Amino acid sequence: GQMIETLWTIAPAIILVFIAIPSLRLLYLMDEIHNPVMTLKTVGHQWYWSYEYSDFTKLEFDSYMVQQEDQPTNGFRLLDTDNRVVLPMNSPIRMIVTAADVLHSWTVPSLGVKTDATPGRLNQISFSINRPGLLYGQCSKICGA
Repeated sequence: GQMIETLWTIAPAIILVFIAIPSLRLLYLMDEIHNPVMTLKTVGHQWYWSYEYSDFTKLEFDSYMVQQEDQPTNGFRLLDTDNRVVLPMNSPIRMIVTAADVLHSWTVPSLGVKTDATPGRLNQISFSINRPGLLYGQCSKICGA
């Protein structure tokens, strides 16, 4: 009885190890981007986002939502900002995301990109934009940004 129970425990564990080793290697290779064209640092704050293009000249700016009274008639309410991020098309982009105060989640739904911004932690996400246009994003947490 005890021999069979030991085999039932050890055999699946060995099988899972043989499945996990190639999977972990593949996950690591898929996540790492080797030569990004640019890196954009993003910091979430309550009510706004800060951006920093660190590859070129030290360009930093804050991006606030446009107030409702300043919103154009054909604008998108609660999505339009005063300063927009400009990113290249058909190029690998690395984004480093963090937060200064509370939990945030940087999201652009039309790109399929979403990553959490946690205070004290740098999260990295890589993506490529394959079509030109104006894309809107938001914070997916209840934080105000």
